Amino acid sequence: MKLFRILGRSIRDAFKSVFRNFSLSIASISCITITLLIVSVSMVLSYNIENIAVLIKKDFSIVVFIENDATTTDIENIEKEINEIDNIDTYEYENKKQVAESWKESSEMFEKIIESWDENENPLADTFSIKVKDIEKIGETAEQIKKIDKVGIVRYGEGIVEQLLSVLSVIEKFLIIIVVALVLVTVFLVSNTIKITIFSRRKEIEIMRLVGASNFNIKLPFVVEGLFLGFLGSLLPIIITIYGYNALYNFVSLENISPFLQLVSPTPFIYIVSLILLIIGVVVGMFGSAGSVKKYLKI
Repeated sequence: MKLFRILGRSIRDAFKSVFRNFSLSIASISCITITLLIVSVSMVLSYNIENIAVLIKKDFSIVVFIENDATTTDIENIEKEINEIDNIDTYEYENKKQVAESWKESSEMFEKIIESWDENENPLADTFSIKVKDIEKIGETAEQIKKIDKVGIVRYGEGIVEQLLSVLSVIEKFLIIIVVALVLVTVFLVSNTIKITIFSRRKEIEIMRLVGASNFNIKLPFVVEGLFLGFLGSLLPIIITIYGYNALYNFVSLENISPFLQLVSPTPFIYIVSLILLIIGVVVGMFGSAGSVKKYLKI
């Protein structure tokens, strides 16, 4: 019961202190709000770029052209050996007639050319279109497929794939570093803002010590106050994140530019980001206050 009384008193004192030191409280809240807004934008940008990278990786496929003299039995053997390769995810077989039909649907020019062919004039090859599990091993998988009997040409965009994967890897790592750096900057700025607030109230802490208050009783109201400031500071970034991202998702269509430019669906993404912002704000506020008041508790 004593602990609950202390906690209740600390919450009451924290609320009073926020309004008593209104200008400093506003400064702390503003600092938290601005830095969390930047963190929010960075997280949204980072996750969407990562999502685009994943979509690009998923779209890569190996196209296997079968030799023209391959029999039905040969094709069945090729399919069997493809199934035995560990890195194969899915595949689709098309005979040369189906390939011609696909080409006809893709372009009016191809349609006119292909319609001029006789049934026996089709120069296209039967193909397997293969998706891999691990895009990093696509070159190794293509080499394995090349060794299969009656396989002619194997293409997967060699050279371009490796370069693109390298660029995407650098971008993903860079964005992760940016987000982590911004969180650390948030901690630094908020902690320093709270230190100024605590410094202006050092006499109040000294009086509490003189009347015999324990370190725990002195520190707890400031920790609760930091929690409250962190909570208030995170509200605006959370509201802007939820409504802003929903508006962006509903009114901006990037798929017309490229099928890979797809924004992450708002649910549950924005709520996860909002929860992270709330946790950062509250934790930074609490620990910033606890760390700042600690130096004034030393005897």
